[in-house]
Amino acid sequence: MIKELRKKFILINMTLVTLVLLIVFSVLYVSNRRKYDEDSKRVLESTLQNERQDIGRKMDIKNDDGGPPEEMAMNLVFIVYLNADNSIAQIDDSGVSVTDSFAETAVQAVLEKGNTSGTIRDLRLKYMSAETQSGTKIAFKDYSFEISGMQNLLLNSVLMFAAGVLAFFVISVFLARWALIPVEKAWRQQRQFVADASHELKTPLTVIMANLGILAAHKNDTIQEQYQWLENTRMEAGRMKELLNNLLFLARSDSSQMPVEFSEVDLSSAVLSCILPFESLAYENDITLKDEVDQDIHIIGDEKQLKQLTVILLDNACKYAGKKGKVTVRLSRKTDRLERIILKVTNTGEVIPEEDLEHIFERFYRSDKSRVRTKGGYGLGLAIAQTIVEQHHGKIKVTSSEEEGTVFTAEFHGEAI
Repeated sequence: MIKELRKKFILINMTLVTLVLLIVFSVLYVSNRRKYDEDSKRVLESTLQNERQDIGRKMDIKNDDGGPPEEMAMNLVFIVYLNADNSIAQIDDSGVSVTDSFAETAVQAVLEKGNTSGTIRDLRLKYMSAETQSGTKIAFKDYSFEISGMQNLLLNSVLMFAAGVLAFFVISVFLARWALIPVEKAWRQQRQFVADASHELKTPLTVIMANLGILAAHKNDTIQEQYQWLENTRMEAGRMKELLNNLLFLARSDSSQMPVEFSEVDLSSAVLSCILPFESLAYENDITLKDEVDQDIHIIGDEKQLKQLTVILLDNACKYAGKKGKVTVRLSRKTDRLERIILKVTNTGEVIPEEDLEHIFERFYRSDKSRVRTKGGYGLGLAIAQTIVEQHHGKIKVTSSEEEGTVFTAEFHGEAI
C-alpha cells in the first residue's frame, strides 16, 4: 500500500509540475512569437512610410531561379513598386542587392494571396502592401532570423523542460519518502494494532469455547457441578468486554468522534475519589499508598476522563510497585511563566529499561511480556492515558530510575485550565 501511495504521490506531483512547465514555456514561446510579429509589422509599416532608408545591411541574393535566399540579415528589407498592370516598375533595395527574378517571384506570391499583409513561407518573407497614386508598393522583410531565434528558443525550452522534469522527479521521489514517513508509521502501527487486538481477543474466545465444550460434554450435570466452568466463562467474557471498550475508546479518539464534555472540574476531589478504592487493594498487597493532593485545584475538562486517567495510572503503579512497595500520588499547581497543573504517580519496583521508555505509551506494548501476563492487562491503559491527556491539551511523560522509582507525570496548561 505504501509503495502504491508513494507512486501516486510522485505521479500526481510530476503531472502538476509537467503541466506548469508546459504552460510556462508555451506562454514564453507564444509571447516571443508575438513580439517577433509585432516587430516585423512595425518595420514594414515604417518602411512603407519612410522610403529609401538604409534599413538593411548590404547582402547579395544569388537565387536567380526564384528560390528562397540562402542567407538573410536580421533587417533585410526591400520595396517593390508596381505599375497599374502589376508589373515591376522599380525595386528599392535600400543597399541590398535583390535580383529581378527573386523580386518577381515574391510579387507573384503576394498577388496570388490577395492580402495586404502576410507571410510567404517558401521565400521566408513577410510583406505589407499599400496603394499609391502611381500604383502599388510592397515592402518585404526577411524573417529567417525570427525562425532561427524561435528554433533556438524551442531547443532551449525543450532542454530546460527535460532538465526541470528530471530535477523535479528526483525532488518528488525525496519528498514522497519524506512526506509519507508519518503515513508509513501509522500504517505499521495500524497493522500491529489489528494483529495485537486479534491475538488478545483470540485468547479469551479460546477459553470460552473450551469451557462451552466441557459443559456440552456433561449435559446431565447440574449447574452447581459445572459452576467453575461457567464462572471462568463469565470472567473471560468480562475481560473481552473490557478489551473491546478500550479498543472502542481508542478508535473513537483516532476518528475524532470521542464525546468530550468540558466543564469546570474539582480535580482535587476527583483524584481523591479515585485513590479511595485502591486503598484496600494496596493493603492486601502490602503496598504503602500515599497521597499528596493540594486542595482546591480546578481544571476545565471532562471529569469522567480525568478520573479514568487517574485510575489507569494508579492501577499501573499498584501492579508494579513490588512487595512492600510504595505508591505516591501528587497533585499540585505551579505558576511561573504559565500556570500548570501537575499530576504525578510514583511507584517503586523494577526500573523500566531505557529502550522501553520511548515505547511505553504505544498500544499493546509490554516492556516485560511475561510479567504483564501474570499481572493481567492488554497494554492499552497507558495509550488511553496519553489520549486523555492530549485531548485536554496537556502532555504526559515517564521516567524510571533506582533513586526515584517510576514516575508518570501528566501536565495540563494553556486552554485546559
